[in-house]
Amino acid sequence: MSNLKEFTKGLIKDNPTLVGLLGMCPTLAVTTQAINGLGMGLATAFVLLGSNIVISLLKNIIPKSVKLPCYIVIIAGFVTFISFILHGFVPDLYDSLGTFLSLITVNCIILGRAEMFACKNKVLPSICDALGMGLGFTGSLFIMGSVREILGAGSWMGISLPEAFQPMTVFIMPAGGFFVLGCIIALVNKIAGKKPPQKIGCAGCPNAAVCGAASKAAEKEEDK
Repeated sequence: MSNLKEFTKGLIKDNPTLVGLLGMCPTLAVTTQAINGLGMGLATAFVLLGSNIVISLLKNIIPKSVKLPCYIVIIAGFVTFISFILHGFVPDLYDSLGTFLSLITVNCIILGRAEMFACKNKVLPSICDALGMGLGFTGSLFIMGSVREILGAGSWMGISLPEAFQPMTVFIMPAGGFFVLGCIIALVNKIAGKKPPQKIGCAGCPNAAVCGAASKAAEKEEDK
């Protein structure tokens, strides 16, 4: 059950893009078409899975003083591999993703999972974490790409919609990307049952109990 929880948390509850707001650069840049979003998401998921496995295996060997450079070297190796695969077998997708494919190396989702999870857990939980976060990221990009392509280009996965449908070019522009992202985030928060803080300040922060700021603020009020 624990491994299943690690897998499912990244799909909606802790989705790295729609809840954690990580990886915004590729999310907004490559999702003008559904196939681009799917390709970027799967490439990132592959790198995340590979790096999580290797880092989990080497967590007791990598010195703490150089762990970040080691993580980047490991991630860069998987990025280079997937770049060669896409360039050789799916050149059109490789050209569409462009430099954003190489930037997976410094994607904060991958570095974040390496630092927060893979280096502290065994291989199987790290695999489940990577699969959940990777599929959550892929799903987010695919949904965004589908909505933007349908509304902005009048097609989906390269298939043209009936001529009666009039596309709105704004949806494949940056402004349309922000609008679609905001709508999807609102929908996911509604599904997950998340509510905005009711109060401004430490009292309304969900992490107030663990950061200690709330107790300090209360002490200051008592001193007054």
